[in-house]
Amino acid sequence: MSDFLNFLNTAELEALTKFPGITRLLAGNIIAARPFDVVDDCLKVRGMGKNLLARMQSTFESEDLNTEKAMVTVEENAQPASIEKSQPAHEEPKTEEKPSFLERLGMAFVNFMRALLRLILTLAFIISIGALIYYGLPYLNEKLIVPVEKNTASIRNLEAQVADLQSQLNAVNSHIDAVEKTIETQTASIAKLEEIQSALEKEFTTQNNSVMIALKREIMFTRAIEMLSRSRLFLSQSNFGLAKQDVQSARDILAELKIDAPVYQQPALDSILTRLDFALGNLPTFPVIAADDVDIAWQLMMMGLPESAADVIPTPTFTSTPTPLLEVTPTSTP
Repeated sequence: MSDFLNFLNTAELEALTKFPGITRLLAGNIIAARPFDVVDDCLKVRGMGKNLLARMQSTFESEDLNTEKAMVTVEENAQPASIEKSQPAHEEPKTEEKPSFLERLGMAFVNFMRALLRLILTLAFIISIGALIYYGLPYLNEKLIVPVEKNTASIRNLEAQVADLQSQLNAVNSHIDAVEKTIETQTASIAKLEEIQSALEKEFTTQNNSVMIALKREIMFTRAIEMLSRSRLFLSQSNFGLAKQDVQSARDILAELKIDAPVYQQPALDSILTRLDFALGNLPTFPVIAADDVDIAWQLMMMGLPESAADVIPTPTFTSTPTPLLEVTPTSTP
């Protein structure tokens, strides 16, 4: 390889522009087209001609000869050096070989592919995040948010129902308290009437007159009314056992009154006793029907018994209440 070819392959831009006719653009084209296998390969560079290349080579060779002469003169005047430490008078400058155009093109293509791959990966990541948001949010809304909202609405509805039931329970408790107080009052009234009746019975044994007898019968009738009133309260509480006991007690009192009752009071007492018998037959199996019979008997008693034959009025008719049918065995007529 000649020195001029080596120079073309290794010279910097500034060194090339020192030659006459070599512009910076042409020097750049020479550097881009390197390396050259022969000097004539430089003619392939755009802007380079044979004459320009010949002038450039002659200029390089003339400068190289002058440099060698100067180096020889300096060596003659210099001190002799030892063989071990002596160095060659002229060394070619070590220059790094720059990559060729194809290598640079390959590196640019590799860098382009790397950038394209990064762009594709970035787009894929963004698309995956978007798909996750697009499909994930409705799924979370359907599987998590909607059930939570439904459960919250159900809980609020249940809370409202519980509050409503609590208010109803408070109303029922207050009603029960009022009924219990009424029962206590009627129980005290019945006990008071029993005491009065006992006192009248003692007076009746010593003084047998019509006034005492009438007062005793009035007190017994009042006791029967109070018994039926309390039985109605027991029926409202579904306490059928105590209600039946009070109905039975009222019936016993009225049956006792019927024994000595005048003839004009017998029909009224029979109507009341019939209703009470119906009620006793229906308790506790048919409490609703029994409650109707007790109400009718209580209404008849609240109308009072006739005081004389002139006060007798037709017995009011009430809707007959169905009673449990009893099995009847037919008997042959003789």
